[in-house]
Parts: sequence; C-alpha cells; structure tokens
Amino acid sequence: MGIIWTIIIGFVAGIIAKFIMPGSNEPSGFIMTTILGIVGAFVASFLGQALGWYAPGEGAGLIGAVVGAIIVLVVWGMIAGRRRE
Repeated sequence: MGIIWTIIIGFVAGIIAKFIMPGSNEPSGFIMTTILGIVGAFVASFLGQALGWYAPGEGAGLIGAVVGAIIVLVVWGMIAGRRRE
C-alpha cells in the first residue's frame, strides 16, 4: 500500500508543481508527471534530512514533494534550455 500512496502523492505533487511553474519544455504525460513528483519527494526528503528538518528515515509530505518537484523542474528547464541553444 505504501507504493500506491507514493505514486498517488507523486502524481498530485507533479500536477501542482506544473501548475505553479509552467513552461514549454516541461515533461508531460501521466507517467512523467508522476515520476516528477516522486523524484521531487526524494529530493525534498534528502534535502530535509541533510538540513536536519526531517529525522533519518522520515520522508517529505505533499508540500515538500511539491517543493522538490519545483526544484526538479527548474533543473530540467536549465538542462533542456542548454540543449536547444
């Protein structure tokens, strides 16, 4: 059941992040949006644990996953922007 919740939270976080930070070179589609949110949750958990905000083994919630997904979108935009030029 934990994997299903991770996928659902990842999808919701990916959708919210795409609405907050729209762009022409963003990944699209159900699978990419879900992966974006899941990667965002891992990024937020890693950064939160490194900064001492989360205990070891504790993951980020929905807000943290959205913030992590926005960070991933910014990095994606920088990399995709360089490839076009």
